[in-house]
Amino acid sequence: MQTQSKDDKTVSQHDTFNVRFATAMACVTMCLMMVASAIAAGPDVFKARLSPLGVTNATVNTTTGVGSVTATLNGSQLTIDGSFEGLTGLATSANIRRGPKGIPGPVIFDISIAKASSGKINATLALSAEQIADLRAGRLYLQIHSERAPEGSIRGWML
Repeated sequence: MQTQSKDDKTVSQHDTFNVRFATAMACVTMCLMMVASAIAAGPDVFKARLSPLGVTNATVNTTTGVGSVTATLNGSQLTIDGSFEGLTGLATSANIRRGPKGIPGPVIFDISIAKASSGKINATLALSAEQIADLRAGRLYLQIHSERAPEGSIRGWML
C-alpha cells in the first residue's frame, strides 16, 4: 500500500493550480487576440455607382444623371457620403430602399437632399441587425428622385 505524504499533496495541488492558471491565461490571450483582430479589421465599406433609372418606356430616354456613394458601416452606424450630377430636373428626395439587385423595393430610410440637379448627399443612419444583414447581402440601394422623374432618377446598390 502506498501512502502519500503531505509534501506530495502540496506538489499535486500546486501542479493543478499551474495547469488551471495556464489554461485561463491561454483563454484570456485568445480573447484579446480576437478583439484586436476585430478592431484592426475596421469598418466595412460599401460603394454604389448611381445611374439613370428608366421606370417606364416613356422615361427611359429622358432620365439622366450619375453619382457615386461610399457607405461606411461601423458597428450599427452607416455613414453615407456621395455626390450626384446631371439630373433631369431638381432633386426632390433621396432614400435608402431594400430590394434584390435590379428589383425595386420599399423605402426604409429617407435622406435629406438639396433641391438641385447636382450636389452632395450625406447621412448617418442607425441600422437594425436585419438591415445590416441586408446591406452585407447587397439588398440595400440609394435612390434619388427629381421633379422630372418622380419615380426615381438615379439609383445604385451598395456593394
